[in-house]
Amino acid sequence: MKHKDRRLNPQRIYPALIFVPLFYVLVRYLPPVAFFAIILTAGLLAFVEWHRLLLPLTAPRGGMAIGLVCLTLLISHMQWPAIGSFELTLLIILSILFFHQLTHPPRDTTLLSLPIILFGIIYIGLPLGFLLLTRQLPHGEFLIFYILLVTWAGDTAAYYVGTLWGTKPIAPILSPKKTVEGFIGALLFVPLIAWLAHLWFLPQLTAWDCIATGLLLTSGGLLGDLSESAFKRASGIKDSGSIIPGHGGMLDRLDSLLFTAPLFYYYILFAKGIAS
Repeated sequence: MKHKDRRLNPQRIYPALIFVPLFYVLVRYLPPVAFFAIILTAGLLAFVEWHRLLLPLTAPRGGMAIGLVCLTLLISHMQWPAIGSFELTLLIILSILFFHQLTHPPRDTTLLSLPIILFGIIYIGLPLGFLLLTRQLPHGEFLIFYILLVTWAGDTAAYYVGTLWGTKPIAPILSPKKTVEGFIGALLFVPLIAWLAHLWFLPQLTAWDCIATGLLLTSGGLLGDLSESAFKRASGIKDSGSIIPGHGGMLDRLDSLLFTAPLFYYYILFAKGIAS
């Protein structure tokens, strides 16, 4: 019983009471560059946690700085793709990383850092860039509210249903607290939340879209959650950080969104025939 009380800690709710209204104002009423600033800040914080999570403390600190610069380049390209091609941006990023590699003595941590930094840039930067692309679509600010609401509704439903009734771990090795019952509860609950969001602020979607995106994003969110769990288990660390009380680090908060953002963007692009 104590275990369940701890997991139902109301500290998980308090940050949302502050963040959600602020986020709504920034996205709804400020120019798109404000949303870009939010995404870039979240990405940089997540990358710092990624570097600390996957690389030993003896790894050169310069690698983190180089990774932050490259991540900024990637996210900036996703916001302003007209500046240059994606291939050119990737070439610049690879050139910076390889130059950093060549100018440092060949140590085990240095050899290990390059693929981890590069993967972290892609793993974090590319999905967050899809949020920027989604924001640029027609009704983009409401699409952003929708994807965040649906993604986090899935996380929350799985969390609380699993806490109250979960008995069968869905991935015992990676994350024994995530249960089959929690996932099924989320699959049943999230399409309803998606439909309510459609009635509330996004009439451009249909009831079928609500069902499809609810199931798609719930499944994608689970994969994102389990992926980060795999990284943390490999590192022997419970949370990627402690920046958000009751929620852990920024990477912990973004893990599901890193998978749902591309899925939702391409659903809207192809299923709805919307072009930016």
